Amino acid sequence: MLVPLAALAAVLVGCAPDGGADAAPREASATASSPAPPPASAPTPTPDGTLLVADFGSDTVTFVDPRRGATGSVEVGTAPYGLAVGDDGRAWVATAEGVAVVDTRTRARLALIPYETESGPVTTGEYRGGGMGIALSPDGRRAYVGVNVPGGNGTVEVIDTTSREVTATVDVGRRPFDVDVARDGSEVYVTDHDSFDVTVVRADTLDPRRIEVAPYGTEGGLGSWLKPHYAVVRPSDGRLLLPFEGERLVVVDPRTGRSEIAPMTANTHQHGATITPDGTLLVVGTGPIDPSEDAGPSLTVRAPDGTERVHPLDGPHEDVTVSKDGRTAYVTGGFTRDGYWDGITVVDLTTGETHRLAAGERPLGIAVL
Repeated sequence: MLVPLAALAAVLVGCAPDGGADAAPREASATASSPAPPPASAPTPTPDGTLLVADFGSDTVTFVDPRRGATGSVEVGTAPYGLAVGDDGRAWVATAEGVAVVDTRTRARLALIPYETESGPVTTGEYRGGGMGIALSPDGRRAYVGVNVPGGNGTVEVIDTTSREVTATVDVGRRPFDVDVARDGSEVYVTDHDSFDVTVVRADTLDPRRIEVAPYGTEGGLGSWLKPHYAVVRPSDGRLLLPFEGERLVVVDPRTGRSEIAPMTANTHQHGATITPDGTLLVVGTGPIDPSEDAGPSLTVRAPDGTERVHPLDGPHEDVTVSKDGRTAYVTGGFTRDGYWDGITVVDLTTGETHRLAAGERPLGIAVL
């Protein structure tokens, strides 16, 4: 996910074998046009620079002042995962029930769009079905959401953001952790965790093709920890960058399917990633697979020339975004396995200083408004 510049030890989100103990099923609470209850009082104005986090441990998104902490929440649907915010101030939130549309200015849910894909009963937990990664087209006319189908291949659903309807469904790989879009909107990239691949979907024809991304091989299958999680689109050339284990950065040309591998230095399992317009890559290290050999949680800041600074973090984290001025990173602590915590680590990218900020319930996805 591209953010403006001036704009997870072996406990790992979704890295264990496919399966696991989810919470008891819950009945879906809303339909495509069901609005949230009206607020009891006038909504709090939402200043620029406010953070929005998806509360995977609840059914809300939370607004966070980056200095003071949470300032309010909006109910969106069960176990929200990823989110994307458009230029119009509307947030599109992938929940277990459907995609919620939130007006971040009035702090109200406008709709909950149910999935066309049958993903089983609505549950919570690491292996729940429903939406995971989500992204918007550059013109804001389409939202693309990866839908997890427990025990099988997932889909990416295409939503018309004007009509708020699902207009197409495309088959992809297993557990679509992340969704990204080419800078010109011509292609959609779905990172399929449990099938070791990225599915490239043409935006015009919706034809999919698979690119294997497995720098450690696929031995162990669903039981392997060494899978792709998140990708970013490099601004300079449109290539995909996928970090693995704080050791290898896989650079994929989505046009040819060919990849190269560059070394990384954090030596820790890695998940969330973002990139700034100048090509600075930020990657969340979640902690070690083998504590006797691997380093702890961290945030890697990798310059376009490949040099890296590694900032240690206290405990597992999941995703990251950057302030509009490029000086501060915000790293979510809402790990879906043991070790999660309810907040954000704020990282000063100049000094490396960090502090924790209470925010939400198991916050995963994050954006700067």
